[in-house]
Amino acid sequence: MPELPEVEVVRAGLAPAVTGALVTGVEVLDQRSLKRHDPASGDFERGLVGTRFAAAVRRGKFLWLPILRGELVGPTQASDAPAAPRALVAHLGMSGQVLLRTPDHPGGDAHARIRIHLEHEAHGELRVDFVDQRIFGSMAIDRMAPTPDGRPAGFSAEVTGEWADYVPSQVAHIARDPLDPAFDERAFLAAFAKRHSAVKRVLLDQTLVSGIGNIYADESLWAVRLHGEQPASSVSARRARELLEAVRGVLQKALAEGGTSFDAQYVNVNGASGYFAHSLNAYGREGKACPRCGTLMVREPFMNRSSHRCPRCQRLR
Repeated sequence: MPELPEVEVVRAGLAPAVTGALVTGVEVLDQRSLKRHDPASGDFERGLVGTRFAAAVRRGKFLWLPILRGELVGPTQASDAPAAPRALVAHLGMSGQVLLRTPDHPGGDAHARIRIHLEHEAHGELRVDFVDQRIFGSMAIDRMAPTPDGRPAGFSAEVTGEWADYVPSQVAHIARDPLDPAFDERAFLAAFAKRHSAVKRVLLDQTLVSGIGNIYADESLWAVRLHGEQPASSVSARRARELLEAVRGVLQKALAEGGTSFDAQYVNVNGASGYFAHSLNAYGREGKACPRCGTLMVREPFMNRSSHRCPRCQRLR
């Protein structure tokens, strides 16, 4: 499943093409990809055509394109009322891709679900294709509300605006990620210390900290020699801070290498794969020597997935 680095690579590639772009057409090729679209927000296609996107924003694994205020008015709003802040929210699910195309691109993607045609002042005509083999991902027009702390809702690089402090309702329950400038490290560590569940489960709890998936959790735990089943409340404050720094380091390294790719489903907006898979120390290394001590790595079942660790370096204490 795409995690924070993969989604950020997509966001960064998408941002120059969508920021300020006019939506000139929308093709919904498979209605199943609108399963998270609230009909109360109006018709998906008519709700987008003629609007402009303000930016590309990410929080954790969620990506959204704010619609410039005043561009979209819901069917139930009074005509003289200001338009409610809204955004196009994209969730990649397990196999979703957001690909940039030229308008004359033949497509040929058997799993293309939605196509959005754009006109950009600097880049001309473009097309955004939402491709999703397993159809666990989606696109939706969603209402936005102010963030409780008044800080920017997500990462949008240097692009800012009045929409920045608003978060889509579908994303509001998702905590900030460790790379977010507004991430409250003290609050996270305090909450972490009170959790009695396994430390890996805590890292994957998107209501506490977002953007950390199975791959990067295993890598971070290996980096600080922690067993994934170690109760979080038994981890010292010093070790918890070390784990948080390891998470940041792993995510930043993966970002620098373009994310992790194991097959053709994990690509950026230009269809290129990430290379962090070549730098993994724990995940997927069952039966291989631990890069640190040489002990053979093991794979263990975990929440219908797998955990990978070194039985010598990462003992349950």
